[in-house]
Amino acid sequence: MSFIHKSDKLTCMRLRTFIALVTCRMIRRILHLFGRGGTNLPGTVALRIDKNLLKTLAEGVTAIAVTGTNGKTTTSHMIEQILIDAGYDVFTNRAGANLISGITATYVENATLGGRPIKSAAVIECDEAAFGAVSEAISPKVIVATNVFRDQLDRYGEVTHTLGKIRAGIANSPKATLCINADDSLITTLADNAEAEVVYYGVNVPIYKKRVHEISDAPYCVRCHGIYRYDYVTFGHLGGFYCPNCGYKRHEPDVFVTETVAMGSENTDVRMVIAGREYPVRINLPGGYNIYNACAAAAAGTAFGVEAETIVHALGHFTGGFGRMEKFTVDGTEMRMILIKNPTACNQVLNFLSNIEEPVAFSIVLNDRDADSTDISWIWDVDFEQIAKMGDHLKALYLSGTRAEEMAMRLKYADVPVGKMKIIKDDVKLIEACAESSYPVYLMPTYTAMIDLRRMLTKRYGLKAFWH
Repeated sequence: MSFIHKSDKLTCMRLRTFIALVTCRMIRRILHLFGRGGTNLPGTVALRIDKNLLKTLAEGVTAIAVTGTNGKTTTSHMIEQILIDAGYDVFTNRAGANLISGITATYVENATLGGRPIKSAAVIECDEAAFGAVSEAISPKVIVATNVFRDQLDRYGEVTHTLGKIRAGIANSPKATLCINADDSLITTLADNAEAEVVYYGVNVPIYKKRVHEISDAPYCVRCHGIYRYDYVTFGHLGGFYCPNCGYKRHEPDVFVTETVAMGSENTDVRMVIAGREYPVRINLPGGYNIYNACAAAAAGTAFGVEAETIVHALGHFTGGFGRMEKFTVDGTEMRMILIKNPTACNQVLNFLSNIEEPVAFSIVLNDRDADSTDISWIWDVDFEQIAKMGDHLKALYLSGTRAEEMAMRLKYADVPVGKMKIIKDDVKLIEACAESSYPVYLMPTYTAMIDLRRMLTKRYGLKAFWH
């Protein structure tokens, strides 16, 4: 029988880690040379070489993990700016690769070849389904749970299944401070039996003067299955919920918005209570749903020990992620790209767009690939009738993607005039048509459509590559 000395085992482990690191970086560089993001494949290969690579690289890095159905990317960017303003040396998975493979590749890029961290802090956006494994590996100091909505039923199943995945991740990091959305009747149950501190955040007032019609993803009490009632609704099933049957109700938040002062096309002004004091806060993005993202980021900053004044300053000047209210100009035409991926997200985009008073043009790009959801029936739960109500404010509507024809049919049933709709399947021709518009253009792609469009815009019009 042969025995391997402990020092030899340690040497083998270090060699395996070194090979995984070098391989991951090489693959990523090659993919970047060919204009690919290189966000998942490098990490997948590296983990096959060293399955414990992420855990090894996470040692010595203090992390904030952000998970939930909607708002992960924007919230992560807000938190990143908060930590930068507070003086931390921080990295994040900016490209939005939020599976364990993409997160591993991010840690590789921020480590020496010896496996030591280059930066001391990380803000990691994490897919709900991958959260269990990731939280166990990176052991975050703070966990932010944004919300749970119906999303990609072919992959996640119903909302309770998604909630269970997040709960499992929290169980793997029992010492992490939880920042959870007090307005989400599903998310608040994550605080049940929590061992560590819980910071609640929320919005104490309605957000919109008028809202699109929405179907609640959580109409029944998680305790007794009675029907919820609301003092007010912000959107979806979020708001001042309570169950008249058993008494389960919204928890009083620690970080919260007391007033929506102004909602413009460039930013949003609110009054927000942070660390017991009310501040005027300018959120450097439009859209009511970004109010929640800002609250989540403020809660995370508070849990991390950042001063309230620093948080307020950061929310006013952070830059959003690609495709999340991203603004750019093509041939003199202003465009904004806004990701749509499920009924709630799409309805909130429509809440924003339907309140725009100046003439605009829209483009909806609907794909049905695995990362989008092969089931596109969700478009029938979106209140596209709001587009028809815009009347002459809507000048043109360009449709594209693998399921453009189905989108056209949905809009026809919504009474959107057929004469305003035009199907353009080619990405280059689509952007060229949008660039000819005399009015601002709002691009609404699903996930893979967004990646394709961003790649083309980078190559043809010089936009910053999405992985930056």
